[in-house]
Amino acid sequence: MIIIKSPREIKLMREAGVVVGEVFAALETFIKPGVSTLEISELVEKVMVEHGAKSAEKGYCGYPAAACVSVNEELVHGIPSAKRILRDGDIVSVDIVAEKNGFLADACRTYAVGICGERQKRIIDVTTKCFDEAMKLIKPGVHLGDISHRIESVAKENGYQVAREYTGHGIGSNMHEDPYIPNYGYAGEGPILREGMTLCFEPMLLEGKNSLRILKDGWTAVAKDGKLTCHYENTIVVTSTGFEILTMLEKEKKERGYAI
Repeated sequence: MIIIKSPREIKLMREAGVVVGEVFAALETFIKPGVSTLEISELVEKVMVEHGAKSAEKGYCGYPAAACVSVNEELVHGIPSAKRILRDGDIVSVDIVAEKNGFLADACRTYAVGICGERQKRIIDVTTKCFDEAMKLIKPGVHLGDISHRIESVAKENGYQVAREYTGHGIGSNMHEDPYIPNYGYAGEGPILREGMTLCFEPMLLEGKNSLRILKDGWTAVAKDGKLTCHYENTIVVTSTGFEILTMLEKEKKERGYAI
């Protein structure tokens, strides 16, 4: 069942989204060569607590950290470690979920670490573009399949595959709500968007073959061929005329062209 949120619930989710935006603002200058993935997770938790929130990921189904931190061929759910030190040329995805006053906001950014080549920068740019192009379709009355199809099309036009095992999703007082939103699909199919839906769209791209495996830790999903992967996500609310991104600060919205 897809839950339509009330104005009060959307306000509370917006507050959680601001916390997510503050975390990403802090990470922009923090992520650099020599930093461990554990230090990234610790900073995520510190900023959340400073803003009256907590990590909804920590303890979720036994997950041990405040953020999923995935490097290079790790697509999602990378477990932070003091032994995993970032180096020039890495790309690192930081997926976080903030809970504040009983409501959640979920987002991911992938960062280029230090001096990176065009290969690394390109997959980040295309993954972000998949999200941006999908957002151009968001308004009441649109089928979710239209958005899924757009994400897949942009990825394939640029030579990448979309992950099929993981999807976007609804969100609210629970981390994962209906509907589930694949990064592939057919236009004109799926649920129809309505005002008040709160949704996470999260393109996940693979540079090589569309084949993943789970590491022995039981969480980390990696590309079997060892090639680059990338993940980008925001929580949005469908409005009467379009949408609002809840997990961007106003500065980022202006830079990205999403300011209202």
